[in-house]
Amino acid sequence: MKILLLFMVLVSLLFTACTKRSKDTKIELENGEEMILPYKETLRIHIVSEPPSLDWHKATDTTSSLITGNTHEGLVSYDITKEEMPLRPALAESWEPNKDSTQWVFKLRKDVKWTDGVAFKGQHVLDAWMRLLSPDTASEYAYFLFAIKNARAFNEGKETDFSKVGVSLKDDYTLVVNLARPMSFFPSLLTHSSTFPVRLDVVEKHGDQWTEAKNIVTLGAFTLKEWKHDELVLLERNENYYGKKPSVKYVLARMVEKYSTAVRLFDSGKLDSVHEVPSKDLRKLRKKPEFTPIQNLLIYYYGFNVDKPPYNNKILRRAISHAIDRDEIVKLLDGGQTALRSWIPKGLLGHDASIGLRFDLEKSKALIKQAGFEDGSKLPPLVIGFNTNEDHQRIAENVQSQLSRNLGMKVELRNEEWKVYLNTLKSDPYPVFRLGWIADYPDPDNFMNLMTSYSENNRTGWGNQEFDKLIEAAASELDESKRIELYKKAQKLLVEDEVPAMPIYRGVRNHLIAKRIKDYPINPLGYYRFWEVKLK
Repeated sequence: MKILLLFMVLVSLLFTACTKRSKDTKIELENGEEMILPYKETLRIHIVSEPPSLDWHKATDTTSSLITGNTHEGLVSYDITKEEMPLRPALAESWEPNKDSTQWVFKLRKDVKWTDGVAFKGQHVLDAWMRLLSPDTASEYAYFLFAIKNARAFNEGKETDFSKVGVSLKDDYTLVVNLARPMSFFPSLLTHSSTFPVRLDVVEKHGDQWTEAKNIVTLGAFTLKEWKHDELVLLERNENYYGKKPSVKYVLARMVEKYSTAVRLFDSGKLDSVHEVPSKDLRKLRKKPEFTPIQNLLIYYYGFNVDKPPYNNKILRRAISHAIDRDEIVKLLDGGQTALRSWIPKGLLGHDASIGLRFDLEKSKALIKQAGFEDGSKLPPLVIGFNTNEDHQRIAENVQSQLSRNLGMKVELRNEEWKVYLNTLKSDPYPVFRLGWIADYPDPDNFMNLMTSYSENNRTGWGNQEFDKLIEAAASELDESKRIELYKKAQKLLVEDEVPAMPIYRGVRNHLIAKRIKDYPINPLGYYRFWEVKLK
């Protein structure tokens, strides 16, 4: 009997050990070695694709910023533990404006070290902003700092002496920023990864390889432990982080292009979160206790390449916008999205649902004739480009169907993998292309300055001096009611008159989040910072 009891105890212990081991995650590293990630210490998340770039001065996408936002940090951050997400000190302990918000003084922390042990100093901020603004960097986010005195002139090569740009050090830990115009929300810009400090010595030493895991140095709560290209990114807790240490030791980000595949991995216990679920499966997925929706400050839009005939004709662009029923697309997706015709989404100052072009086939057909075509069937075939994604495909097919049945147009669809698609948008955008924009900071300026003539994130090729002046005036206006009027004029110019882009809907992120996770960072900005996450 004792032997039998001992045997049963041993079997039980063996079963428990095997069960525990089976929940741990074994990964193969870039060098061919294997690594076991303990289940109780590892958050396993889903990302759709390879991050196009972990160079925070060049990255333009949410996948890359998810990684850099956890491995690095700026002067200011958001308190994601509070619903209103107020600004909180990060590398800057404090900041103070002058009376009219044309000068800001930032006091920097003195207790911060880079991951290689080098002390953080204000010079690393100056170096970063010089690199961001340098024409040689060709950063698409350089315009974020154009409010700084002479910053735009330096970016455009009109001023070659960076000391003439309105940023300087009073001492190693006091940064003084002089703006060309008042800006009450300037600190919010510094939450964005494009403004984060950099070590020029590391960039110069390793060249194009400086962002690889073995070379990169950062200041954030996690370090880049491993980047196995086209497969996974592994973050590890930074034990020397100056602030509160993350509860989890590892964050494993697996690259899974198909959302339906990611859902299957979630159901099998191999992923702890999926940031977006396929719309065609929503009816079933809503029943899951792990289903978690969040309204984002995000717009989904179709842009025109205004340099490609016949869509260099704004009358024809207006005709196409009138012929697309946004409500039909929202109904198709059935994910909580809201049809959008204006440019500033609901939830931000300046949102006005009365602005924008309504679905109106009679107007559309009349405008086509006005543009010089007998009807839609006489237009050359329209090519719509989008990055590979199940929902983008469904939307493009719906737009294709609408334009065909409403106007008799011929529409061709082209899709490319995300990294390839971004390169296409930089070099030769499709006549019509899909993009989205989620707020980098919760101010309408972030959406409106996207479409300025000097914004490198404006892929349309459109530029309008009147629009630029309205946006700059609104950014400097301290009177809220006057700002709203300026944004009203600018939006009408953008989406009713010139129409270089067509807003489609305000987005929702429908997440799956495992019950073993506590304090997962879901918020309207899609600001995923994992140091608050706890594993039950």
